[in-house]
Amino acid sequence: MTLVVVPVRFPLSAHSAATLREAIRISRDRDAELSVLHVDLYQDSNHVSRTELKQAVEREFGELEHARYVVRRGFLVEETILEEIAAERADVVVIGSKQASQWQRMVRKLLSDPDIGSYLREKLECTVITVDADGHTDE
Repeated sequence: MTLVVVPVRFPLSAHSAATLREAIRISRDRDAELSVLHVDLYQDSNHVSRTELKQAVEREFGELEHARYVVRRGFLVEETILEEIAAERADVVVIGSKQASQWQRMVRKLLSDPDIGSYLREKLECTVITVDADGHTDE
């Protein structure tokens, strides 16, 4: 089954909700499993549980079929997300444009001004879709 991964903030911000809305649409269109991912930072931990994440998402969007909820702890959000995407062998990653720009800055330190979407597609072999705060996508 196809796997769509969507990293979100907790509590859900308006931008995370827009990104999640698009990931839900994509997972339904592709009859895919959806993995909702939150990174709880070691240095600024809110001790978010999977149950809290699931309840927040279901309050906003209702019960989701074929959805799983993942909370990972890490020092760097972007690195932890990349590790999770690779470990889950995601087919599609839906990220907010804010997250994409943070990855852009991180990767820019390693390479000379790469396009983050192309970089992620090459390194992770998956489709990367970015969503802006208004819910518009760039694939």
